[in-house]
Amino acid sequence: MAPPVPSPVPLVDAHAHLADPSFDPDREEVLARARAAGVARVVTVGETVEDARRILELARRHPEIAPAIGLYPTVLDRDALAEIVALARERRDDLVALGEVGLDRWKVQDPTERELQRELFLAQVDLALELDLPLNVHSRSAGKYAIEALAERGARRVLLHAFDARPATARRGLEAGFFFSIPPSIVRSPQKRKLAALVPLDRLLLETDSPVLGPDRETRNEPANLLVVLDELAAIKGVPREEIARATTENARRLFGPAILP
Repeated sequence: MAPPVPSPVPLVDAHAHLADPSFDPDREEVLARARAAGVARVVTVGETVEDARRILELARRHPEIAPAIGLYPTVLDRDALAEIVALARERRDDLVALGEVGLDRWKVQDPTERELQRELFLAQVDLALELDLPLNVHSRSAGKYAIEALAERGARRVLLHAFDARPATARRGLEAGFFFSIPPSIVRSPQKRKLAALVPLDRLLLETDSPVLGPDRETRNEPANLLVVLDELAAIKGVPREEIARATTENARRLFGPAILP
């Protein structure tokens, strides 16, 4: 099989976990492969306070890494939230987004815990508005509720990553002005293919969610696999891959600001 053709346009991976320990042995090589594929920046999201500090340090050493910090929806800890808030205020100029934040009704099913989850999410939405940062949002089995919470607070700069809800719910996100990012698992997910067909090109971004959601469920995913998404979107939309590349990179600039690609 011929190797993937690199993108002629610099690409942005809008959601990845490059601080994950699975990348510790070869992070330099992973980033080199990303550069060779045409990936210029990787928005690296965190789930915990420890992740946040590590991401900021990795970004200091690797200019390709664009840091985002936040509490994952299964981290139901008000003290951790207070640390994230303080760190985000302190390091605001180093951040491109708050994330990965959101709601998860797949893993969190207890009603009391869901209420706490929503409280912590809304607090981080408020923090994003305070700091004028976009939100990188997780909404597994909770798309409707996440969109409602975001609208309640008046959030506008929102990325719904790897969105798994029905088309009618996705349309509500589009009506609110939100963006959607598509991972390489699109090659094995009819739901993601339907989502990609539904979302207009001016609202789509590329993501990998590395190290998961790769083309092959059993293989570690990495940012170079943005090329898989690029080719699939070109086929679904019926336009040249360069058009997909230009549009999704411009959308990343609209969402994250010009600093995403200095």
